[in-house]
Amino acid sequence: MLNSWETLRETVMQCEKCELCKTRTNVVFGVGVPHAKIMLIGEGPGENEDLQGEPFVGRGGQLLDKMLKAVDLYRDKNIYIANMVKCRPPQNRDPKQEETEACIGFLRNQVALIKPKIIVCLGRVSAMKIISPNFKVTKEHGLWFERNGVLMMGTFHPAALLRNPNNKPDGLEDFIKVKAKAMELCPEIFD
Repeated sequence: MLNSWETLRETVMQCEKCELCKTRTNVVFGVGVPHAKIMLIGEGPGENEDLQGEPFVGRGGQLLDKMLKAVDLYRDKNIYIANMVKCRPPQNRDPKQEETEACIGFLRNQVALIKPKIIVCLGRVSAMKIISPNFKVTKEHGLWFERNGVLMMGTFHPAALLRNPNNKPDGLEDFIKVKAKAMELCPEIFD
């Protein structure tokens, strides 16, 4: 494990551990406050993320930012957002097992340096990798799980909410639960 945020970032930016490095425009390391108490984790960058080098910047990211703002959470103030894989899978497909395995150490290193109290998995793919391989987002979204002293929740991926707008109220409710839990565990992040 790398003990410096900058060393980790430099290492990730030069990574060639899997085939995704050959088709990326930019490595998408993550964005936010490096010692945030709340960390959001998606599956992998999409086209806009690959072009801009930042997670969740397309239409799904705009929706995510609106939902976060509704509960006083902001990229530049009190959260950190990362993905399981740091390079875009072609055609925005789910990351393959070998791609996730090549990259998961970087995510674990980010989590170890950030030391979040709460992790929110954005979508089925990240929830299945981080919370449980049998995670069902439609049935288990908004439920809390505890791993090594960190509270974890899976919720809908913002892109899935754009495809299925009927789930938006449930997605927002999940973030309301995140805020309530954060008010209990780390209220100072809202100052």
